[in-house]
Amino acid sequence: MRVAKDGISVKPIVGSHTVLFGFDATPEARKGLLGFTLGKRKAGTGDIRWMRGFKFFEETNPHPEPGESKSTREHPIQDFQWGDYAAEPATSYDYVVQAVYGKPSALTYGPEIELNDVKTANASDAVHGVYFNRGAIPSQAFADRFGNVGPTDQEQNDPGNEKVKWLSRGLLEAALAYIAQANGSRFELRVAAYEFHYMPILEALKIAAGTGAKVQICYDAGDRKQNGDIVLDETSEKNVATIAAAKLAETRNLTLHTRCNFSKIPHNKFIVLLKNDKPVQIWTGSTNFTSSGFLGQSNVAHVLRDPALAAVYNQYWEKLAGDPETRTFKAFNTRTFPDPVGELTPNAMKAVFAPREAGLLEWFAERMDAASSSVMFTAAFGVAEQLVAKFASDKDFIRFVLMERPDSNAEAQATLAVDRDTRIALGSRLNAETIALKLKGHALDEWFRKEEHFRARGNIFYIHTKIMLIDALSDDPQIYCGSANFSNPSVTGNDENMMLMRGPDFRSVADIYVNEYMRLFNHLYFRTVAIKLAKEKRGDPRKAAILEPDDGWARSYFKSGSYHDRMRNLFR
Repeated sequence: MRVAKDGISVKPIVGSHTVLFGFDATPEARKGLLGFTLGKRKAGTGDIRWMRGFKFFEETNPHPEPGESKSTREHPIQDFQWGDYAAEPATSYDYVVQAVYGKPSALTYGPEIELNDVKTANASDAVHGVYFNRGAIPSQAFADRFGNVGPTDQEQNDPGNEKVKWLSRGLLEAALAYIAQANGSRFELRVAAYEFHYMPILEALKIAAGTGAKVQICYDAGDRKQNGDIVLDETSEKNVATIAAAKLAETRNLTLHTRCNFSKIPHNKFIVLLKNDKPVQIWTGSTNFTSSGFLGQSNVAHVLRDPALAAVYNQYWEKLAGDPETRTFKAFNTRTFPDPVGELTPNAMKAVFAPREAGLLEWFAERMDAASSSVMFTAAFGVAEQLVAKFASDKDFIRFVLMERPDSNAEAQATLAVDRDTRIALGSRLNAETIALKLKGHALDEWFRKEEHFRARGNIFYIHTKIMLIDALSDDPQIYCGSANFSNPSVTGNDENMMLMRGPDFRSVADIYVNEYMRLFNHLYFRTVAIKLAKEKRGDPRKAAILEPDDGWARSYFKSGSYHDRMRNLFR
């Protein structure tokens, strides 16, 4: 739905907690264009509230306070892609967009462009429910609202705590609501867990069992001795799940299945809901059942209210609960859930499970190579060599890589950046390393609050999602998501699950993923660039926080082949 008026056009792309906007302007409308202002209200009620931003005209706000924000009517959006990141799920909004002209001290406005009754996703009765946590603990909002003081251990176990609710952003609430559906003897929950020690989840499962629902949990039981005895080392992070599970051991209607005959890691995180002994729903995604999974690193859960897919996951779970050895399990998965061949058929949804024989990564690489408009990819532990080679091939469109940290393989990292249209954002925060480093007499701490991370230890702090989106804004999107890191071990060694979706039927699902992907990418890309400039001691990273006083800012968005031009066309 693109709406146009007097040479300015706007297209909303609707997610659950976010709505992205793609702006465009004719040559005539760009003359004197200083940017855009964007306002919203709940559909049909009250006054329009104009959104705020962190970038300012130096002429009218030369000395902002750290963390200060201003209305986009006074300091407009100088970009052709923007997002409302403060929407509520399953809610209708009216939006108003205006082009801003004049000069910083005397602004004028173009006609109002109205987008009415824009409804966000994740209605409780929808087939798909997609839930992302905040995944951006180091942020201006967290620093401003909570002073960089994260939740205590006690607070993390309280779903009603304000910090917990802000960080979870609906993910924990969705998990508890999913489990709570198992209310009575007609229901059963079948859980496959890796890291499994978050008390709100354990308590919810215990409550479900208390209603008479049957609960079965297959979980990582820790290390194995050669004779098969399980090693219980309470000081080992790897065995925390076993210690936590012991708290459930005496619960009526609850059965624990230890998983210890694996070659790498039992990496699944899914729950099958059964009703009257028939699978009806599946909860899956990247979220471990830990406080860091729900409140720390970026994570997603995908609920499918689809009995056919739930039955497929249940078939895998039943084999998994028997604790099969890797060789046997690999043969079973390869035979029972075969690799896709070529493109998925339109409007197809397929689940694949690991461990399995090699080949699936090559299939993902082929799909990337056949993309026509965009690739959006997350990498928590680096990028597999099969995929690196595809990022190195020159393409006439943008590819995005969202990474926890630079690849430990320096050659692979360099290869990722070979094509100028591959943009990489790294997990990072604004702190003494960046904002306090003065360049040309300026420091970013004049503009931004210092950000910190409340987690003191762990392997992954920022990017834990496992997502590949191909041509996601087209009429034929492809969405690949689940527990697997698109790595060789995640195919041949780990217990894993992945959902593969393609086609127009998944258009609205793709929009949710695109909204959340770009929210995280934009958040970290700014920080990545600021740190790069600071380390190289060149340029002025403060320029990223200053608005241009004339229409010169828009030129790069219409320079054929430029990054800004490609971004404008992707979202228009």
